[in-house]
Amino acid sequence: MAFRPAGARERGTCWAAAHRAAKPHKRVARQRRDTGRTWAERVAADHDRIAVEDFEPWCLARSTAARKAADAAIGATRAALMEVDRKHARDVRLVHPGHTTMDCAECGARTRHALPLSEGTYACTACGAVSPRDKNSARVMPVRAGWTPDGVEGVRPPGPPVRAAA
Repeated sequence: MAFRPAGARERGTCWAAAHRAAKPHKRVARQRRDTGRTWAERVAADHDRIAVEDFEPWCLARSTAARKAADAAIGATRAALMEVDRKHARDVRLVHPGHTTMDCAECGARTRHALPLSEGTYACTACGAVSPRDKNSARVMPVRAGWTPDGVEGVRPPGPPVRAAA
């Protein structure tokens, strides 16, 4: 037996520790993929056209670990949405998230100041439209994606989709 200094570990324990640590990480990654896939399937079943913010969570998380976790979750969900887009032939567009809460959904005017997060109501100074902040932002996104909203919140009419003749 070779001489080993006091406190030194046997060879191979580092690999075993890394393997033990990798198993929960793989499980969490699979859970993220599954959650993203089920959400994307539900959204694709209800809507033909989907506009989503091309969101980067780097500015919201305070620690490196939280930033990486948020980025991985959003990345997995975005990948699942793009996969469902190809699978079900839906029109998915990524929209730049800048100023979506500052633009008016009615007239397109932009406010001169950023709304604080504590303020939940958007009021346009140009046309006088008042709506909840999140709903206004959701109405701005289809316009930025290049669509003219034709129905109430862009929901598909009830019933099976009309099939084109082959």
